[in-house]
Amino acid sequence: MFNKILIANRGEIAMRIIRTAREMGIKTVAVYSTADAASLPVRFADEAVCIGPANSKDSYLNIANIIAAAEITNADAIHPGYGFLSENSHFSKVCAKHGFKFIGALPEHIDKMGDKATAKSTMIEAGVPVVPGSEGILESLEAAKKVADKIGYPVMLKATAGGGGKGMRAIWKAEELEKAYESAVQEALAAFGNGGMYMEKLIEEPRHIEIQIAGDQYGKACHLSERDCSIQRRHQKLTEETPSPFMTDELREKMGAAAVKAAEYIGYEGVGTVEFLVDKDRNFYFMEMNTRIQVEHPITEQVVDYDLIREQIKLAAGIPISGKNYYPKLHSIECRINAEDPYNGFRPAPGKIVHLNIPGGHGVRVDTHIYAGYQIPPNYDSMVAKLIVTAQTREEAIAKMSRALDEFYIEGVKTTVPFHRQLMDHPDFIAGNYTTKFMESFEMDENYLHK
Repeated sequence: MFNKILIANRGEIAMRIIRTAREMGIKTVAVYSTADAASLPVRFADEAVCIGPANSKDSYLNIANIIAAAEITNADAIHPGYGFLSENSHFSKVCAKHGFKFIGALPEHIDKMGDKATAKSTMIEAGVPVVPGSEGILESLEAAKKVADKIGYPVMLKATAGGGGKGMRAIWKAEELEKAYESAVQEALAAFGNGGMYMEKLIEEPRHIEIQIAGDQYGKACHLSERDCSIQRRHQKLTEETPSPFMTDELREKMGAAAVKAAEYIGYEGVGTVEFLVDKDRNFYFMEMNTRIQVEHPITEQVVDYDLIREQIKLAAGIPISGKNYYPKLHSIECRINAEDPYNGFRPAPGKIVHLNIPGGHGVRVDTHIYAGYQIPPNYDSMVAKLIVTAQTREEAIAKMSRALDEFYIEGVKTTVPFHRQLMDHPDFIAGNYTTKFMESFEMDENYLHK
């Protein structure tokens, strides 16, 4: 087992890793930018090293500075968290080259699953259902037209190096294709330096359901059931829950088996998720694989009583998994609390937190790095907390989340708490009747909290 882990990340995920590492008797090193000098990870880690100024490329994406920090603190492993360098195969290779265990996927797995066109080809080889579409990257606009004519409209263009909705375009008829193709390529080039595109049949009324998996160094994998991530805005998840209200026992078995097959086919090491689109008839199709811990991992932990960060560390240390699959015993919902103004197009709202009240009580968990007096920097992702509730039933979980949101006061900045509170009372959410299109018709009620 490791003696000291350097955490190449910030915010709540850094705190999350510090807590589990301390319980395991492992020392931690927090790295931080100048903007995060007063952050909780810096305060609670055993050691802390400044790795650069506020700009991410000069600090949390600065591989040389992170490796130097690991060397001077004598760390023997590096945990990348999520985002930043967590799915960077070059960083994984550099860690290994300098003698640090990367607590994440192997470089070849990051490369194979990070490129969406390659990932799709790999899943076809593995026998996992995929959305009909192009075989690999589209060579030209003409090639895109031929594929679209073959599979039929509507279609979805996707950047092969994409993420966060960049380089994605839904096309409903042939006349829209040329303009959409050109703009998607330009957006992908600007965002990723890679304009490669592929095309898939557009699945109408889709659910976004992911399967949590874990794989060891000996070729064995297991799954920990599903999370429903369909409530999202611009392809960014807002609220997640498990089990999915759309799931059946039969579908869970099929999707779980497909996810394990995918992981074992590539010999996947570590924790990750296999993400699927599920249509209205409960047909499921591979969408992508995330080779890292997910933001929404706590709800899985809550319903199967399983510390996924602990498991990540154990797998990286060479400890085998038991091989059994895990199924939800309870119901859990997570709301991502962002420093954004939901009444103004979810515009980012960094600033100083003046007063803070964090909810509590049975079945309430808050993963966060904020405190009263904390200055939310404008340089990073706007998420400031994750509110997770767990109950015996979905109905009880929604009621518990409503109560917890009523207690969650973050004064001094705008947050998405009012959005989530309104969501918990939305009849379609209560009925479990939602798809990835839910937010397209959702409108904030200015007077909601005063009713």
